[in-house]
Amino acid sequence: MEHDCVVRAVRAEEWPRVKELRLAALRDPAAPVAFLETYEQAVAEPDSHWRARAAGNSHATRARQFVAVGPGDQWAGSATVLVEEPASQDIFSKEITRRQAHLVGVYVRPEHRGSGVTEALFEAALAWAWSLEGLERARLYVHERNPRAMAFYRRFGFVRGAGVARLPGDPPAEEYEMVLDKP
Repeated sequence: MEHDCVVRAVRAEEWPRVKELRLAALRDPAAPVAFLETYEQAVAEPDSHWRARAAGNSHATRARQFVAVGPGDQWAGSATVLVEEPASQDIFSKEITRRQAHLVGVYVRPEHRGSGVTEALFEAALAWAWSLEGLERARLYVHERNPRAMAFYRRFGFVRGAGVARLPGDPPAEEYEMVLDKP
C-alpha cells in the first residue's frame, strides 16, 4: 500500500494536534516498549507544555518534529529529531561525545502502518538532520521487546551501536542504541 501523505514540519500553532497525536501514541498497545513517557504523565501536562513543545519543534535548529498529513488533513504519524551536542547528556543521562541527530517519538497510526508513512517520516527527518553542519550520524534507541520497530530500523539502514540503556522495572529491560552514518 502506498501512502498519500505529505510530510512536513509541525507549526507552532498546531500544538493541540501535537498533543492529540502524542496522546494517541501513548494509548497504542506498543507504547510501554516504544516510549519513555506514559499516557498519564502526558495528559497531566498543561497546555503551556504543548504550546512550548510545538513551538520548539517547528522552527528551531536543535529539534524538529515532522508529521505525515493525509487526506482530510488527518495526521498519520510523526517523528522528531533532537540535535545532541558533545559534552551534554542524552535522555538516559549518558554523556554525548559527538554532534549527532537523535530520532525520538516515532509513531504512525495503525491504519497507516505498512504504507510507507514511516519511511517518508524518516526520510524527511534525516534530510533535515543531514542538512545541519557537523552532523555525521543519527541514532535512536529501541526497546529490546520491540522487534517490529527494530526490524524497520534495520531495513532503513540503522545498525546496532555501542549504547545500552538499562530501564528500571519488573522485569528490568534494556534500550539498544541503533546508529546510521551520513551517506
